[in-house]
Amino acid sequence: MFILELTYTAPLERVDAVLADHVTWLDEQYEAGVFIASGRKVPRDGGVIVAVGEDRAAVEALVATDPFSVEKVADYRITEFLATRTAAPLASYRQQPPPS
Repeated sequence: MFILELTYTAPLERVDAVLADHVTWLDEQYEAGVFIASGRKVPRDGGVIVAVGEDRAAVEALVATDPFSVEKVADYRITEFLATRTAAPLASYRQQPPPS
């Protein structure tokens, strides 16, 4: 599982100009089953996305297609983690650590 942390690198006016395309991209990823949750950071200087993916390379390639990335209005920080515990409704996303 991955935490995708976005940090805006452009003024909000430029971010807002690309926002509709970014939301369309988000909707596509939810439809594909890649994104579980997302939202703006408070204060509004970026956002956070919880995602599932095959591997880090696949997530990095996906992030590169985000209109925020394409238009260079935000940078991504990608953190991979193993979701070994979840709330009951997210049980299907639980992961096992690799054997030692």
